Amino acid sequence: MASINTSYLNPRTVILIGIPGLEHVQFGTGFPFFAVCLVALLGNIILLLIIPTERSLHQPMYIFLAVLAAIDVGLCGAIAPKMLAIFWFRSCSMAFDTCLAQLFFIHALQCTESGILLAMAFDRYIAICDPLRHTSILTPSILGRMIVIVAIRAIVLVGLLPILIKRLHAFHSIVIAHSYCEHMAVVKLAAEDVQVNTTCGLFVGFAILGFDMVFILISYMLIFQAVFRLHQKEARLKAFNTCTAHIFVFLEFYILAFFSFFSHRFGHVAPPTHILLSTIYLLVPPALNPIVYGVKNKVIRKRVARIFLLSHISHQ
Repeated sequence: MASINTSYLNPRTVILIGIPGLEHVQFGTGFPFFAVCLVALLGNIILLLIIPTERSLHQPMYIFLAVLAAIDVGLCGAIAPKMLAIFWFRSCSMAFDTCLAQLFFIHALQCTESGILLAMAFDRYIAICDPLRHTSILTPSILGRMIVIVAIRAIVLVGLLPILIKRLHAFHSIVIAHSYCEHMAVVKLAAEDVQVNTTCGLFVGFAILGFDMVFILISYMLIFQAVFRLHQKEARLKAFNTCTAHIFVFLEFYILAFFSFFSHRFGHVAPPTHILLSTIYLLVPPALNPIVYGVKNKVIRKRVARIFLLSHISHQ
């Protein structure tokens, strides 16, 4: 009887507890995350309004940036409502299938973002190493195909994760020590052999994040080689300046991504620290991306200033 009482067969609901050990301060913790989500939504929605309507931004880098902004809006929408409901209203229960849907959307959007960062690195490589052929190589049809391939890759590979979880029937707990449904956090609840799930998770991680990171690094090695061959200091600085925003976004995304990925599988990081950092990993980059690219681009800065100026005038 003891084994029956401590196992759950085909559970219909799961319980998300937020940040274990910090339940007593979760109400206050929700406000900084809410502020980050507001900044992320506002910044990325502004980019989505500006880029399609500004002809000077109809370039590969900014088309990819618009896709990145749409992904970041989707990430905030997938994570923030339930997370804030847990922190503020102690609404911790979630249907098991809804949990798997959230898991799929979060990881698929992450993997799509990784692919878009790779596409942006390729764009910078062509722009600096072969500038005369930049527009002839990255035509609108090629850009569209690249975006579709990146999305299909993420959907197909990440789609394996919830399918493999659905084949599990016995769980030793339905309490997820997290603020959202993360793959390994759900897999660890199973009372069955999860070797296939763990292996598949590693495969998806390395096939997407690992592959993309390696080729982004190769792109930048080639870019730096080309830049250092330039004779004029001003030309070298201008070339570096076109890459700084992407390098910053690349570093913040992959450093936090691999910390979250490996600490869940091999690390001995305290659960509150891991969950705080993994939540920051999902919410802070979407807030920083529009700020980083907006500060670097004069056209975006001017359009944002015009939007807020018109808003201020209309309220007077």
